[in-house]
Amino acid sequence: MDRKKFIQTTGIGLGFALIPGILQGKESKTKNSLSKNVQPKIIKDSEGDVLNVIGDIQTHKLIGSDTDNQLVEWVDNVEPGVGIPPHIHTKEDEIFRVIKGQIEIMVNGKTTVLHEGDVAFAPKNIPHSWKVVGTEKAKMITSAFPAGIEYMFKELSKLPAGPPNFKKVAEICAKHGISFV
Repeated sequence: MDRKKFIQTTGIGLGFALIPGILQGKESKTKNSLSKNVQPKIIKDSEGDVLNVIGDIQTHKLIGSDTDNQLVEWVDNVEPGVGIPPHIHTKEDEIFRVIKGQIEIMVNGKTTVLHEGDVAFAPKNIPHSWKVVGTEKAKMITSAFPAGIEYMFKELSKLPAGPPNFKKVAEICAKHGISFV
């Protein structure tokens, strides 16, 4: 079907779909599902709430209260060798976008090295892990949706400095639907 015929055909079909509502005096409304409390926000690179989450230096840019709990987004600034062991989220999906450096990431048993500009998606209920490889510090933007994981990160950031108590870390993570595998 050529473009003109498609537009004509689609237009006629759309007209028939809308006529019953128009004849009954009903108008089509698109309702914004976001709360009226959600406001636009611009966050500069140097801004955000900085947390040291067991060596993962996170700058939280957007949190649930900013996005009607739709997502949370943070920037990871991480030294070589630092990473997160294999784990599973039961509440949120995650997207990892490498800005600088190299991140070795495992999602569902498949391991690859992400470079600047590369992106990985780790859906909930799928094991994943990541670690900074190479010799330079890495910068990665991580998004999780829906929001809520930021509360776990705040709790983890309050743990004492030094080697983490894995039992305590696992306990905190479990409260938020995350388990290590």
